[in-house]
Amino acid sequence: MARSNPRGIFGVQSVTPYSRTTGEFYGMLEVLDSSSVSLQAEQVDLYGGSNKYPVASEDGQISSEMSLKLGEMPDFAFELFLGKAPTATTAETSGVVGTATNKKGTSMIAAAGLLTPVVIPSTGPANLKFGKYVIKATGTAAFDVFVSTNIDLTRGTDTELTTDQNKVASVTGVATGADSDIAALGLRFTGGGSVTAFVTGDTAVFEVRPINARASVVTIGGAADVFPEFGAIIMAQKRSNDELFEVDAFRCKASGMPLGFESFQWSKPEVKAKLLYDRALNGIFKARAIAQE
Repeated sequence: MARSNPRGIFGVQSVTPYSRTTGEFYGMLEVLDSSSVSLQAEQVDLYGGSNKYPVASEDGQISSEMSLKLGEMPDFAFELFLGKAPTATTAETSGVVGTATNKKGTSMIAAAGLLTPVVIPSTGPANLKFGKYVIKATGTAAFDVFVSTNIDLTRGTDTELTTDQNKVASVTGVATGADSDIAALGLRFTGGGSVTAFVTGDTAVFEVRPINARASVVTIGGAADVFPEFGAIIMAQKRSNDELFEVDAFRCKASGMPLGFESFQWSKPEVKAKLLYDRALNGIFKARAIAQE
């Protein structure tokens, strides 16, 4: 019988995490720089007398770890690596203006202040601009509007920052029950049910999402957040001779994922997961391979 060709692992096709409870897949990571499984064993040596070399050695503990270098960050990556599943939405065809809350003082969003801002009907959605907004009282019936970033100010009607503090608009003459529209931002502010009486310097904040195909929001770092155990199937790239190689890691545990922001560079966070012993399957992973020759 002729010897078979040597087996090799070339490239990486995907990593597919799955639920250890149901077996269902969280999704598939395909934009990967690398994925590796590392099994580092400790050797426990015996020394004695004046001999400088070990006279015996036995196997010690083995550190088992999976390393991923990601080129994409789907929602499930936040759940598995940062302990919190995002709240995802389908298409927001009219955009979203979040509920405004008072930040300093209580006079901005109040009966004698404003109702929470909304999208101007009809023309507003196309002019909504992504960001976090601050409104600040400049008088009893006037306020300035500030935005966290200029990244989206060219959407719809072009708008510019007018001060170094990111001021983007001013509103005067706020009146009970009357609308004060900022058309270029797509925002409508309506006076409350009592005579307007802002306290100068009081502020309120809200967030805006423009028209989009999908969105997700997640708050990381909650006291009750948990990092779930998961399984993962690591698939090597299919070779030109149709050779396939797969590793099924039964029980993975990860915590932590850096988010890189670097000028003109793609973020490629490196994530590490421990490969834990699965008592029911009596192992940490299973490898499968097929070849055609």
